[in-house]
Formats: sequence, C-alpha cells, structure tokens
Amino acid sequence: MMNRRSFHLALAAAACGPWGLASAQDPWPSKPIKLVLSQPAGSGPDAIARMLSDGVAQSIGQPFVIDNKPGGQNVIGAQAVKQSAPDGYTFYFATTAALVTNSYLFKSLPYDPLKDFAPVAFVANSPFALLVGAESPIKTVQDLVARSKADPGKLSLANEGPRTFGGMIARLFNARAKAGANLVAYSSIGTGVQDLIGGQVDALVADVASTGQLVKQGRMRMLAVTSPKRIAGWDNVPALAETLPGFDMVGWLAVVAPAGTPAPIVARMNTGINGMLEKPALSEKMLAVGPIAAPPQTPQQFDAFLREEHQRLGQIAVEIGLLPE
Repeated sequence: MMNRRSFHLALAAAACGPWGLASAQDPWPSKPIKLVLSQPAGSGPDAIARMLSDGVAQSIGQPFVIDNKPGGQNVIGAQAVKQSAPDGYTFYFATTAALVTNSYLFKSLPYDPLKDFAPVAFVANSPFALLVGAESPIKTVQDLVARSKADPGKLSLANEGPRTFGGMIARLFNARAKAGANLVAYSSIGTGVQDLIGGQVDALVADVASTGQLVKQGRMRMLAVTSPKRIAGWDNVPALAETLPGFDMVGWLAVVAPAGTPAPIVARMNTGINGMLEKPALSEKMLAVGPIAAPPQTPQQFDAFLREEHQRLGQIAVEIGLLPE
C-alpha cells in the first residue's frame, strides 16, 4: 500500500508530465527568448522578425531578444542555433538560403538543414524582382532579353553571387530566357542597388523587401517579380512567369528551433506565430516592407514543405549547372 510520502511524490511526477520535475518548478517561458537572424539590423528580415516577435511576446508572456549574426551566407547564424541548447530559449528566423539552397551551394556545411533544426512555423513569402534604373531605356523583360542577346556578355545583371538564392535566380533567368547577360556578383546587395541607381550596372536581381521603397520613390523600376503570379501591392508589375512560363523562385522566411526542442514548446510557439499572422494589421505592416504573410501551417506541414523545397530547388540547381564550392 502506497504511503503518504510516496503518494505525494507520485502526484508531483504526474504534474510535471514529460518535461520532468524541473519544468514544473520553472515553466516555459520563464525568461526572455533569443531569436537569431543571419541578416543585419535594419534589413528586411530583421524588420519582419521584430514585428512578429513583439506580438508573440505578448501571447507567451516573455520578450524576445533579437540576435543578429550576419555573414557567411547564413552559416554563422544557422550554426549558432544548431549549437544552442534545445530548451526553448533559442529560435532561428531563417531564410530559404539557410534551410534549403545552402545544401546545393556548399560542398560542406557545418549544419544539416533537415536534421539539426525542428520546424516551428512558416512566416512569409519573400518574392524577388528583376529591376533596372529609373532612367533605363529597358522597359520590359522582353527588352532586357533582346538587349542581352544582341550583344552577349555586355548587359550586366547584378546579384549577390552564385552561392546565394538571388544568384540562383539570375542564373535561372539567363538559362530559361537564353539570355547573354553578364552576371555581376556583389558581396552586399546594398552596393548592387547603389550601382544600379548610379548606372554602373544595367539590371539587378534582389528581394522586394530590400528594393521596394526605392522603387516607390522612383529611384529604380521593377520589370517583373519572380513569383509564379503577380503579388499583392505590386499588381501592375508582371510575374516573370508571364514571359518565362513556369518560372517560380520565391524566397521565404520561417522559424525553426534546435533539434530536440520539446514538442509542447514548438507547438506553443507555432500557435503564437500563427495567431499573429492571422492579424490583418501585421500582414499590412509586413507587406509595406515586402514579404507576404503566409497562411498558417502546423510544424508538420512546414516540415513537409521544407522537404518539397529541397527536392524542387535541387532540381533547379542541376538545371543551371550549379556546382557546390
């Protein structure tokens, strides 16, 4: 027969559930949560992360600390999260490059995008655009293709380099349009933007979040977006697929955690993020920056999407002859 002391110990263990006694004494979250980014403060992803985390913080009762770790083509930030304790106090605000395309751009990565992270929530689609300077005589995608074919190698198309998502878009454009553009790599998209405005390059591939405000200010012109259809807020800008059927290269933003993070914590974060994405006010703020809020997904749905993206973008890497370095 169970004595009184054993009975109370059993009750305590049951109350703790699968997280053990410590979680009953220190329920999650009991301190601020770190949200790591691979982009610098002031960037488009940084702005979206701050908008989102401010709202989620109210629902879970603890603030978020944004930890910007730019550089290394997302490797620095991703590796830092991989090495963090899976205790629910570190999350990664990740991009397509970090979780998918880096697998095809690097011979060796210090992290495995599919094994080292737990999918939490899909946040937003982040379309890219094909742009020219405000005074450029190039008015359409057809103009750009014609000029690039007329004198192969002369028309310059700036991008962030072959080991980036934007660089993949530039190469895919050249391949499918059979264009002869000279792909000019920049280590910083900001420098490429300034050179486009200054007339040092003819065209640019960049994300809408980084360039949208400059387009609205009349400092550059958007020829097309890289999504399969036109996007909200830019309804007058054609999709590149209208010229090149089937063209679909959209970046995205998502939240993951170190692998092994308890499922109840992942579920609670997913609920908090999805709740914010359903708020029209947040969607409008995000759209003003560039990204488009995504319909809510469960962690399982996001995991399935990630695996589909690996297969799809892996096939594109083969199509454009992209060799990892």
